[in-house]
Amino acid sequence: MDVTRLFGCNVFGDEVMKNSLPEEVYKSLRRTIEEGAPLDVGIAGTVANAMKDWAVSKGATHYTHWFQPLTNLTAEKHDSFLEPDGDRAILRLSGKDLIVGEPDASSFPSGGTRATSAARGYTAWDPTSPAFVKEGTLYIPTVFVSYTGETLDKKAPLLKSMTALDAQAKRLLKLFGIEARRVATTVGPEQEYFLIDEEVYKKRKDLILTGRTLFGTPCARGQELEDNYFGALKPRVSAFMRDLDETLWSYGVFSKTKHNEVAPAQHELAPVFATANIAVDANQLTMELMKKTAEKHHLVCLLHEKPFEGINGSGKHNNWSLSTDSGLNLLDPGETPERNLRFMLILACIVAAVDDYQGILRASVASAGNDHRLGADEAPPAIISVYLGDQLGAIVDSIVMGRTYVSKRPVPGSIGVPSSPIFPIDTTDRNRTSPFAFTGNKFEFRMLGSQASVADPNIVLNTIAAQAFSDAVDALEGAKDFEKACRAYTEKLFKQHYRIIFNYNGYGPDWEKEAERRGLLNNKTTADAAGELLKPENIAVFVRQGVYTEKEVLARADIVLENYVKTIAIEARTMIEMARREIFPAVSAYIKELCEGIAARRAACENLPITSDMGTAESLARLNDDFLSAVETLEEDLKNVPSDTKAAAGAMAHIVSCDMEKVRALADGMERLTAAKYWPFPTYFELLYSVR
Repeated sequence: MDVTRLFGCNVFGDEVMKNSLPEEVYKSLRRTIEEGAPLDVGIAGTVANAMKDWAVSKGATHYTHWFQPLTNLTAEKHDSFLEPDGDRAILRLSGKDLIVGEPDASSFPSGGTRATSAARGYTAWDPTSPAFVKEGTLYIPTVFVSYTGETLDKKAPLLKSMTALDAQAKRLLKLFGIEARRVATTVGPEQEYFLIDEEVYKKRKDLILTGRTLFGTPCARGQELEDNYFGALKPRVSAFMRDLDETLWSYGVFSKTKHNEVAPAQHELAPVFATANIAVDANQLTMELMKKTAEKHHLVCLLHEKPFEGINGSGKHNNWSLSTDSGLNLLDPGETPERNLRFMLILACIVAAVDDYQGILRASVASAGNDHRLGADEAPPAIISVYLGDQLGAIVDSIVMGRTYVSKRPVPGSIGVPSSPIFPIDTTDRNRTSPFAFTGNKFEFRMLGSQASVADPNIVLNTIAAQAFSDAVDALEGAKDFEKACRAYTEKLFKQHYRIIFNYNGYGPDWEKEAERRGLLNNKTTADAAGELLKPENIAVFVRQGVYTEKEVLARADIVLENYVKTIAIEARTMIEMARREIFPAVSAYIKELCEGIAARRAACENLPITSDMGTAESLARLNDDFLSAVETLEEDLKNVPSDTKAAAGAMAHIVSCDMEKVRALADGMERLTAAKYWPFPTYFELLYSVR
């Protein structure tokens, strides 16, 4: 297979555009894509017709405006190219149909900005993200807004945040005599996931309805031998990964790395960096194709952040960087970062932004699933901090402490064998316990959950960085001695925001206390984290940078909390149903068998030993009674959840979730005592080790 010919074959990419569009139309469209120039609507008809012809040649009969509502999923409404022309039919896609669509806006989450009676919404073509053909349909990436102009999706604010950062970064670069046409944020989101056997999955109601196991004891072997990470791929997994790679490549997604992750049945896919907008679209498509490809191999791809208790959950590491159109990476420290005035200022601005807006950065990754993962000795804690590594950490320490920095350079490394190659030892390590770590020429934001949209955290990162750059330019513009003023401003930022820098073990038992002493936030649940979006200073930064209106920020806070409440409610109802209809009867049946066996042995011979069975039966009977009582408490507390969204979220986080933990603990205790043939659904062993 010629992979280079396969790559992008389903995408209306640059080569296709160049070959199918008139030269002036092509150049106009490229200016919009590359420079952010306004779209010339006069070319829409020509582009639409070329796009239709190409799509039809790929077997397409329909087109859809593909958008990303506030659900973490994508949405699509399919229309055929077929139109009447007298007594015959023709294939047509007009410029208007390409540019604007009108899906119903009332049935999508809006946080109260849209009433059901006010249904009209619009999708608008995003020419910066390429269209593609999938399953007989031309997919046109779009933004989604309401009739009254509120953004109802994740793409529109992402594009606005990229525009804001572009504007402010170019202002900052001008201070250093650098003229850039464009500054773009580039993102490389690593994607973790689990693969389990389809037939086993079908027997777990909790996995089907909630994406995670609400019950289950760890099996005898988990990840303690540390042999799964980077281990040899099992044949079914390898076949799935190969199929997925080829599928993703055909859609222009630069799938680069694949490997086993730490937990059994856990894996990871990592793409090549792309601009934030393209990366977000590609990741949404990737998650969809992972699930569909798994089905072809009779597997199920689990994207929940914590599908299994007792082993690692899944995240999505967001590698974030800034580059100009000429390829200048603004986060490249160079050989001597201590003398790189521009880099140190940009670094200080980002550190300041993360400190000032740590609350909304945490809120951007808040979800019911991610609450189970963060701080669970496998992912960063819920406390935001910045890791700079040895070299940059020492430079910042010297600035803050007023000490002379002793330069540290990379040194050659070797294993001490003459035939072994000499390799450079970097001046910084990777800190897997840090939420926001500098990793050479980018920051890795590690708090994202595996099923989350990459848009949310990048909207926040772009917005707060833009604000920090804007503040820096306002302070330094017109300075008589720019170099002196720049060094002073950089020093001031590092001193003011030194508390957010933590270069040690984020899993350490003392970090929470130290973070509290520093005044850092520790919002462990979504109910607590989403409240940060309601603070005036956090609303203001979005409004100042033109990313959200105040109404849109409040709506998103409401949607986060509403989704959290609904998710926990679904989990609780599923747990109650499984408990009453499956676990309680199964355990009761096993207790009955034990008692019948005891009675039979007594009848046969009074001297036969029965102590062991009696003990098991008595233990299970007590546990089953306590279990049913705990289920009844859960039911009652679920009924009494307040109707107010914020209060309901608090109740779900601090009452209902605690009830669920008690129900699970009792059920898991009974699983250990109940005969395997009686347990009503597949165990962790079957779930994690059935794929070969």
